[in-house]
Amino acid sequence: MPSEHVEVQVRPGIEGDLDALTAIYNHYIRETAITFDTAIFSPEERRPWLLSHPEDGPHRLMVATDADSQQILGYATSSPYRPKPAYLTSVETSVYVAPDAGRRGIGTLLYGALFDALAGEDVHRAYAGIAQPNEASERLHARFGFRYVGTYHEVGRKFGRYWDVAWHEKRL
Repeated sequence: MPSEHVEVQVRPGIEGDLDALTAIYNHYIRETAITFDTAIFSPEERRPWLLSHPEDGPHRLMVATDADSQQILGYATSSPYRPKPAYLTSVETSVYVAPDAGRRGIGTLLYGALFDALAGEDVHRAYAGIAQPNEASERLHARFGFRYVGTYHEVGRKFGRYWDVAWHEKRL
């Protein structure tokens, strides 16, 4: 089906999405350095992650679906930036799009819905760590007002090499 004819809906994630969300994430674990996880997850292993993103509060999970088939096309999250109490008003955001759904504006729709949902929350800053190189992610984050603040050089090792992570922030 041509992508221009697919209507996309964005909604909060639910437990019934767990298998599809895990499959999307596992693709990025196996095939890319976008995430620094190195071992794939079972849906049961990912359940605590899903449950840590309720429908309200600063830690959200937004899911994009094909309006007709309800196939999950991607997801965006806001998660705790760091565990210490002084960081409670900061979140780390991320977007993962299904491998066959890229370059269709899904990430933009997801981030739009995520930041709309966060607008009424006590969140002061959003941070995004982008493994380098990743021009598409940098463009997406710039579109939403993220600014580059620095790079952690060779901070992660995956696929037998070291990767840099560029950090971006957005005032909320």
